[in-house]
Amino acid sequence: MSRKNWFLFIAIGLLWGIPYLLLKVSVRELSVPVIVSSRTFIGALILIPIALRRGALIPALKKYHFVLLYAVLEMFLPWVLITSAEQKIPSGLAGLLVATVPIWSSILASFNGDKTVWHSKRLGGMLIGFVGVLLVVGIESVRSNQNPLAIGMILLASLCYATAVATVTINIPQIDPIAINGLAMATTSIFYLPFALFALPDHAPSAKVIASQLTLGLFPTALAFILFFQLLKEVGPARASLVTYLNTAFAVLLGVLILGEPLTLGLVIGLPLVLIGSYFAGRKSVTQ
Repeated sequence: MSRKNWFLFIAIGLLWGIPYLLLKVSVRELSVPVIVSSRTFIGALILIPIALRRGALIPALKKYHFVLLYAVLEMFLPWVLITSAEQKIPSGLAGLLVATVPIWSSILASFNGDKTVWHSKRLGGMLIGFVGVLLVVGIESVRSNQNPLAIGMILLASLCYATAVATVTINIPQIDPIAINGLAMATTSIFYLPFALFALPDHAPSAKVIASQLTLGLFPTALAFILFFQLLKEVGPARASLVTYLNTAFAVLLGVLILGEPLTLGLVIGLPLVLIGSYFAGRKSVTQ
């Protein structure tokens, strides 16, 4: 990857690592449907006007069936599956299972003709990065008996994430991603709205929670998706999906820096492994 793409890669990893902190603030006063509906509403409020100014909204509406499929795979299903599963398994294990997205993306890319995903350096880098994620979230996360159904739900959510990106890149590559994501977020917000109305808090949220939701909608939702699709256009879905490793590592690191969570040996060793693995998995192979 070029310097520009590495900048995008790290920026997206950071932006998608932030929600874990923000959600810890929001869930104290808001239900999951309220959080999701308001988050995606703010994201849509930012992206749809940009798409309108670019003249990209009408073309996206003409391909709305693909946009809807993307919304279901990227937002509707994964958020329900992960939220439900995290009630039964440790968050560290959930983060590790979500980090299987690059594996699913590589399999899908291979089915779609990109055989370079199985190049030895890329496979080795993917393995190193995954081991790094395992060390970051803590080996104890995978110890003891775990709920097989919850594990299956997270793996299904990870497959959904990978399939969502493949759906866009294969079926509507010519459509502006800002329009795609703006419509997908608006659709998601509307879908969750009835559930949110039934789960509204009894009192007005605190200023901290409101600030948390605004930040969640503006940065990890609107801005991160803009940057991610720029990266996706440059490096393809298999490489772009490696950002999943980084956002998991950043989430744990931010917990240490901001929430005062313990700095573990696993984080010290694992974070460099995530970066090293991502570097080798993200390199172009000689066969390309």
